[in-house]
Amino acid sequence: MTKTAFLAGLAALTLIAFPGSGDAQSRGGSADAPISFGANSGEYAGDTVTLRGAAELTQGQNRFRADQISGLNTRGGDSRIEARGNVYFVTPTQTIKGDNAVYTTANDQIVVTGDVILTQGQNVLTGSRLTYNVRTESARIEGGSGQGGRIRGVFYPQSNGN
Repeated sequence: MTKTAFLAGLAALTLIAFPGSGDAQSRGGSADAPISFGANSGEYAGDTVTLRGAAELTQGQNRFRADQISGLNTRGGDSRIEARGNVYFVTPTQTIKGDNAVYTTANDQIVVTGDVILTQGQNVLTGSRLTYNVRTESARIEGGSGQGGRIRGVFYPQSNGN
């Protein structure tokens, strides 16, 4: 594989990592920001780019990191990114942590599985599977066998200054 082919594949992965026109991106001021990446190693094979070892994609204030991140471009222009091990998706207002994640650009959804933790400020929600829409910032969480099939959460009411 040539250096040019590797860099082209890496560019394709970074371009698919974050939605370019979604409302969530615009609110975070990230839609027009450059996309940067880092990892201990990377490879490009066919239509797939893989970053290994402290892999990270950053655009503006949004960050997606994991032990390994792989991206695949489909013929229809949609893409699929898979992250494995110590997954974090961080926006200016929320942090999602899990064991594995799959981000699909066709529907702007990230499905995070394993020991899932969603935090927003002091609020915390845990479960085994989280489906999060990056554009609408909506989330659905499910419990699993590790927590007796239940989800758990702690929410702090907003103070009105009284």
